[in-house]
Amino acid sequence: DVQLVESGGGLVKAGGSLRLSCVYSGFNPDEEAVSWFRQAPGKEREGVACISNSARVIDYADSVKGRFTISSDNARTTVSLQMNDLKPEDTAVYYCAAAPIHMMVLCLVPTVMDSWGKGTVVTVSA
Repeated sequence: DVQLVESGGGLVKAGGSLRLSCVYSGFNPDEEAVSWFRQAPGKEREGVACISNSARVIDYADSVKGRFTISSDNARTTVSLQMNDLKPEDTAVYYCAAAPIHMMVLCLVPTVMDSWGKGTVVTVSA
């Protein structure tokens, strides 16, 4: 079974940093792209960043470019999201998700993901 487990959320002041981790199992990382999404209260879920090991592709939402960095470990079991210069508008539940590699061009679109983690809460205070 596919499993994605997020960790690393918490409370941080504006300008601070957090590092989220997504430990995944149950699929071949060469056949899947892994993405981070977030959903703030009362808002739609939005794509944040995605990575494909085999396609060597990384993409970011415009709102996080230059502040967030997505990476994959050498063992190819964990995808991390380093978040710097956090802002109150980054407050959300952050989810890790996976999609087939042929959907990589749409890796920031929630509806193409076929597996999801349960999320981790990030709160940024002013």
